Amino acid sequence: QFIAALGNPKASQGNGAEQWGIWKVDPGPRGVWSKQYSKEIVNNKAPAGWEFDPDNWWLEEHGLIMEAPEFPLKAGRYLVTGGRMTTTGLTVDANGNWKLDKGSLYDVTHLPCCAARYGPIPGEHGSPLTANLSDFPVAPGAIMPRFSGCNKLDYAVLFVVGTQKV
Repeated sequence: QFIAALGNPKASQGNGAEQWGIWKVDPGPRGVWSKQYSKEIVNNKAPAGWEFDPDNWWLEEHGLIMEAPEFPLKAGRYLVTGGRMTTTGLTVDANGNWKLDKGSLYDVTHLPCCAARYGPIPGEHGSPLTANLSDFPVAPGAIMPRFSGCNKLDYAVLFVVGTQKV
């Protein structure tokens, strides 16, 4: 499983986790290449069966359109890592507050995985068709590119290696 998290990379706690989501399966293998968007996403449905929302779509570091994570991330305890030096507990409460047992959000971010949420700017025609394919792949730890006519929100990706019921 993978958490899509927003927050200051230097923070070890904060609020806003109601804007965090979780992919319960790896979205990469189920994705659609940006250059195949108009051919493979038909009636807002990807070949793997997930729904594509043209007003709220996700892209990963290789230019693959992904299904959206489930929102919001449920309150609970998660064991998270970025696959580098730090594996630690993450507590998320029902009010959207979050806290790591040790380290910072950066420490538990898997840097090679970049993910961003895109949507059209009102009155413009932003879509995966406005993606510049030469912007990919995105370097590990870098921010995702902006596209003409689109809003963008970068998310950190955390690996979930365990959960605990609270």
